[in-house]
Amino acid sequence: MPRGDLLFDAVLTPNRSLGPRGFVILMVAVCTVSFAAGLAFFLAGAWPVVGFFGLDVALIYLAFRINYRRASVQESLRLTRDQLTVERVDYRGEKRTWRFTPAWMQVGVEEPAGPGGGLILRSHGQTLKIGRFLTLEERHDLTKALRQALVRARAACAPCAPQAN
Repeated sequence: MPRGDLLFDAVLTPNRSLGPRGFVILMVAVCTVSFAAGLAFFLAGAWPVVGFFGLDVALIYLAFRINYRRASVQESLRLTRDQLTVERVDYRGEKRTWRFTPAWMQVGVEEPAGPGGGLILRSHGQTLKIGRFLTLEERHDLTKALRQALVRARAACAPCAPQAN
């Protein structure tokens, strides 16, 4: 699609409050504390406890790795005057694509602020929920921007619509 036809382009990704550098710092701190506590228990004669400290570190690491992988979800929205394309790439790398006609699009926000809510796209009986990982404020901002872009798309497509006689 030619870049000039693009009226709206957004890529949605989950927020990661702890970056890679922060993760390394956290894991070094957890390992240090676990090692010190494990050494204290070992010197006190309770050597079997050391294994549980190592298990704690491994489980914390595993939990963060799973979280980072799940946060690799990406949703992209591309609007031209005759089509809205939504593409979702899940954490496994599987890609799904939906296409909507802008002339018939309805955009709304599902109000729950938690993970259950999202941005609702409707057209011709087809409903799609996107942006489940966005905050309620981000959902409202995206809805406003997308609605404005849909108005521009409808206006740009008005000359190409069939005229009633």
